[in-house]
Amino acid sequence: NSVMSGRIRGFVQSVVYLPHFFSWVLVITFFVQMFGGAGLLAQEMRQAGLEPWNIMTNPDTFIILVTAESVWKDVGWGAIVFLAALSAIDQNLYEAAAADGAGRWRRLWHITLPGLRPVIVLLLILRLGDALSVGFEQFILQRDAVGRQAAEVLDTFVYHNAIATQQWGQGAAAGLFKAVIGLILIVAANKMAHKLGEQGVYSRS
Repeated sequence: NSVMSGRIRGFVQSVVYLPHFFSWVLVITFFVQMFGGAGLLAQEMRQAGLEPWNIMTNPDTFIILVTAESVWKDVGWGAIVFLAALSAIDQNLYEAAAADGAGRWRRLWHITLPGLRPVIVLLLILRLGDALSVGFEQFILQRDAVGRQAAEVLDTFVYHNAIATQQWGQGAAAGLFKAVIGLILIVAANKMAHKLGEQGVYSRS
């Protein structure tokens, strides 16, 4: 957002935002080609005489892997939201602060972050409500590579133990559990937002 060149800023935003449109099949294929046993990283390590890392099939580091995949895929969407919020901050505040001798970091701390706080709180509430839905496709595609114990989440559990076996009652119970927990998290986070002076998802009566 602070880059002076509009072309460079637009190019970086486009490149960062592009993975948001990729399917999880494409994202995981990309990671396999980069970090798999026959991927680019493993080949470079073999050529250097090193033992390649077992990244894509290591249950111990699977949580780090899926986190990196999610960040790479969705960071562009979050960037678009925050860039829109940044554009709404009055530029006169930055000019006045600079005239008073405030440096870049002080302007960030006293103008940018307070201006972004409502968006940060709102996105936090929305993400908390969806905390138990961690991505069915992402986990089901990698479940066989790392094993059930590492990749089993609520959605894959419901698929294998309810949908595949036609135990509809168990699937409905899991869905109700997700909904109730999500509602509790949203209400709790919204109350916390009110204590911080923000509106949150809904206003206090």
